Amino acid sequence: MTHSTVVGGSTAKRVLACPGSVALCATMPPKPSSIFADKGTLLHEVIVRALDGETDFVGTTYANETFSPDMMVNKIEPALALLDEVDPSQSMDYVTEAAVTFGTHIRGAFGTVDLLGRRGDTAIVLDWKFGDGVIVEAEENEQLMFYAAAAMRTPDTMWAFEDAAEIECVIIQPPFIKRWTTTVKRIHAFERELKRAVIASAQPDAVLAIGSHCRWCAAKPVCPQMTGAVDRAVKTQLLALDTQALGAALETAEVLEGWIDDLRSLATRMLEGATPVPGWKLVAKRATRKWIDEYKAITDLEALGVEQPTKTEIISPAQAEKILKKKLPDGLTVSVSSGNTLAAEDDPRPEALLLGKQLSAALIKLGAL
Repeated sequence: MTHSTVVGGSTAKRVLACPGSVALCATMPPKPSSIFADKGTLLHEVIVRALDGETDFVGTTYANETFSPDMMVNKIEPALALLDEVDPSQSMDYVTEAAVTFGTHIRGAFGTVDLLGRRGDTAIVLDWKFGDGVIVEAEENEQLMFYAAAAMRTPDTMWAFEDAAEIECVIIQPPFIKRWTTTVKRIHAFERELKRAVIASAQPDAVLAIGSHCRWCAAKPVCPQMTGAVDRAVKTQLLALDTQALGAALETAEVLEGWIDDLRSLATRMLEGATPVPGWKLVAKRATRKWIDEYKAITDLEALGVEQPTKTEIISPAQAEKILKKKLPDGLTVSVSSGNTLAAEDDPRPEALLLGKQLSAALIKLGAL
């Protein structure tokens, strides 16, 4: 799915609060997907098919995620039941995955609304949320207001708002539903605020601001405001804080933790892509022993006196030694690192040799032969 580099539904809150983030985000490399994002995409695909009348989703996959019966019971069925609360008479006209845009009014701003409908004199703007983390509220939700404002300007979707008395913004996040009724006047006001923010974002001195909108911002590692927040946090004497100030500091800590995680992730991706980060390198994580040949290990362990070397799977080398109360014979195990981790350049562990570097070295060697 293509996302706007100016502003979209999922970034509207950030752009409104921090116009300067637009230019910063444009300098960042693409963030890799995650199992949570992939699962969400899969569930969005399935619920669209369910609304189209399909019932068999066995084998449906997205990336490395496969639709399971648990997903049907815990996510899709509850979501469809909650939709019935929005449209109890089954009379709503609706479209799914509708592309909406502001056209020339806000150039480059577009998005895709999960479900857009009309029930009586009420326009419906609905977004599916399948995550189990933070519960998303519908009231004054910038993403839903973005979709409503853009849909009003999109020829294929403006039908949902013609002569509408009110607009209902809905978040369905099984097992929860959040609903907020607003007016066309409020959506027009939001559109004006958004346009001002987009115009401001194109200025060289666009404002940068820290807040809850930073949570998903790709530019946290390079944001001057975030860097300043780190400096201030380090210098703060926590023991001298009163309880009210401590509460405020904890809110700042949540923002900083996200910034730190993204900073380390960015540095790791750069090093994995053979881009040097001065003062840092990748080192192998602590190696754990694995069985060289599990079937042979089971036979050998039984011969050594381990009565049940398997449970649902073969026991680990460490568990075997605990049972035997002695070291295992040579040739049964090998130590394997679970991956690489970021470390300072003066760390005593050897630098990890990446596959790309290994291939390059091999090619150079072959060329020299």
